[in-house]
Amino acid sequence: MCDYSLHNVKSRPAKVGDKLTTQHFNTGTKGFAAPEDRNTAVCALPGTELAFAKEVSCQPRGFAWKDRTINHTTAIFRQINKDNPHTHHDALEFPDGQTVLLTDLFEGQEAVVLQLPVQSVTPAEAVAQERVAHVG
Repeated sequence: MCDYSLHNVKSRPAKVGDKLTTQHFNTGTKGFAAPEDRNTAVCALPGTELAFAKEVSCQPRGFAWKDRTINHTTAIFRQINKDNPHTHHDALEFPDGQTVLLTDLFEGQEAVVLQLPVQSVTPAEAVAQERVAHVG
């Protein structure tokens, strides 16, 4: 499943080679959609590697007033704040360790799925790849 506020949106799992676009789904969050079907959320598993067409732009956080630009074009999909079921979880981790919520990205940014996560081997890897359970 995708982030908690996309649970009532039609969705499908991400596949290697998928071309994705950041999309506002009118549910209070943004996520990924395929250009050919903007009404279907494309859900990535934690550990999925993505390549963006250009540097990522996102909304300012805190007291900042300027849009933020992440000086990287590759990211790994992560889930954060797993202990809080009523917040956004879907995030991108960039090569410098910076983590940005997917919902903070501006709409219309293009990415390609480079690689899906490998099957977990250890119990710790299995826990890291688990999606946050739907609460509702």
